[in-house]
Amino acid sequence: MSPCARRLRLVLITAPGSTLARSLAKELVRRRLAACVNLLPGATSYYVWKGRLNEDRECLLLAKTAASALPALKRFVRSRHPADVPEIISLSIAGGDASYLQWVAASATGSARRAGA
Repeated sequence: MSPCARRLRLVLITAPGSTLARSLAKELVRRRLAACVNLLPGATSYYVWKGRLNEDRECLLLAKTAASALPALKRFVRSRHPADVPEIISLSIAGGDASYLQWVAASATGSARRAGA
């Protein structure tokens, strides 16, 4: 694992619709809580909640961020998500293109300063 990759995370977030998903994606990037967010519409989730089997159409967001920005990213998503327990799963990044990983690290700072190309 590269030193840069160790400091990065891929965060999976689900949203109940494309409007909320687009809003979350744009604001995460605008606020520098994520360097990039991919929006994958059309996911179907199955889960048990309060004793009942649910089937929901959702959008999946894939957010690339720095580990240091993760606490603020989670707070932001929780503050705007309608679910009692929103899906926010953080995965360590084992590797990738060095230039891309450096860009993610420089871009996802949680501050307003500008980075990247």
